[in-house]
Amino acid sequence: MSSREAVLGRIRSALADVPDVAPADDVVVDWRYGQRPPGASEDTLGLFVERVEDYRAEVSWVTPAELPARIADALSDHGVGSVVLPAGVPQDWRAAVAAAGIAIRDDDPPLSHAELDGTAAVVTASRVGIAETGTIVLDHGPDQGRRALSLVPDLHVCVIHADQVVSDIPEAVARLQPSIDARQPLTWISGPSATSDIELDRVEGVHGPRTLRVLLVNPG
Repeated sequence: MSSREAVLGRIRSALADVPDVAPADDVVVDWRYGQRPPGASEDTLGLFVERVEDYRAEVSWVTPAELPARIADALSDHGVGSVVLPAGVPQDWRAAVAAAGIAIRDDDPPLSHAELDGTAAVVTASRVGIAETGTIVLDHGPDQGRRALSLVPDLHVCVIHADQVVSDIPEAVARLQPSIDARQPLTWISGPSATSDIELDRVEGVHGPRTLRVLLVNPG
């Protein structure tokens, strides 16, 4: 008897007392990858906020008109003296931050790691948010900057618009397909950077920003 036959024989013996039951009928689900899934939460934004806050990030609802001032407020709340702003962020963001007396550092030419480490915060836009997992994805377009900008400074103020939030990962990947096709890097952020040691003591800021502030822009 081969090893395969021996293993299969043991499986048959173990299943000998399992009663025969009719298999369940397959249920056709009218869904294609990337579509909103059946049974998804009707309150996508509410679920997104709940899941992001579960990761110890702070979420604030803002209107488009409030956004520049609220960015400056978020930086001032943390006593920030310097911030990196990617080249593609709107000019009214820059004006509000400058008016708050916060030094703006540009990444052109690219800042060194030491210069980034000496910068207190970064403000970026984002590409998509995922309600089911509380994740924000950056594809590092001009309003988000290169990956290092969102990983080195201790505070990340991240702006996401309500219409960028989708229900689950397949929907997000469908939104990200142009970025994937263009071979842009993707950074998936689920709360502040955190890890824990063998005794489960949580340590934040090990692999990225210690603090994540999310400004959710909702015209309504």
